Amino acid sequence: MSDFDGLRAIVTGGASGIGLATAQLLASRGARVASLDLSPDVPAPLLGLRADVADDASVRAAVAAAAEEFGGLDIVVNNAGIGAQGTVEDNPDAEWARVFDVNVVGMVRVARAALPHLRASAHAAIVNTCSIAATAGLPNRALYSATKGAVLSLTLAMAADHVREGIRVTCVNPGTAATPWVERLLAAAADPAAERAALAARQPSGRLVTAEEVAHAIAYLASPAASAATGTSLAVDGGMAGLRIRPTPPPEGARS
Repeated sequence: MSDFDGLRAIVTGGASGIGLATAQLLASRGARVASLDLSPDVPAPLLGLRADVADDASVRAAVAAAAEEFGGLDIVVNNAGIGAQGTVEDNPDAEWARVFDVNVVGMVRVARAALPHLRASAHAAIVNTCSIAATAGLPNRALYSATKGAVLSLTLAMAADHVREGIRVTCVNPGTAATPWVERLLAAAADPAAERAALAARQPSGRLVTAEEVAHAIAYLASPAASAATGTSLAVDGGMAGLRIRPTPPPEGARS
């Protein structure tokens, strides 16, 4: 496919996980892509640029460098984010501020820096990486869920603000995905195999979502083919948000 021919994109958190999968997919479909990351070691043809979404000057410099290199910008994928565990009792104020600063205000900084370039594009799109945590109550994820709920609301507000400028704003809501952060959580668990099985089992598909599956959803929303989609949230969660399937029945003859 070459539906992104001539388009120019930046992907934050673009050196690993969902971000890298998205950057590589967009590039394979014709886009010129800059991966913005704290450690932007990315393979060709991606352009690696160092950026800290918690630092406005860093964001502005990286966005400007990408726009200068490409001659403009058409697509922003706001993917950079960090995880958090715990109930409302478990994280101090400083941690709440830090995670909100990265997961929510970080998207604001990137979009704010990119908007002047997007206004000059005929195919402008911003896609934010949100989460199933924005729409489903997950245990031990109070802080993380609060940030992703904010991302969902931010997506809708931005879509309303910029629709008449020809800038579409959407988001993807992945379920539990096989990302580096999830792998670190599993490695730290008392029983990693049991924890992985539990995470997979809570999704009706019975498995974790892959980074590539989320990347394809992001590419759809970013593509000119989705020109009527704005203010849209697209679940990529193995059915977790909407399905209520019956438990698997026990084998015939098993004791009840």
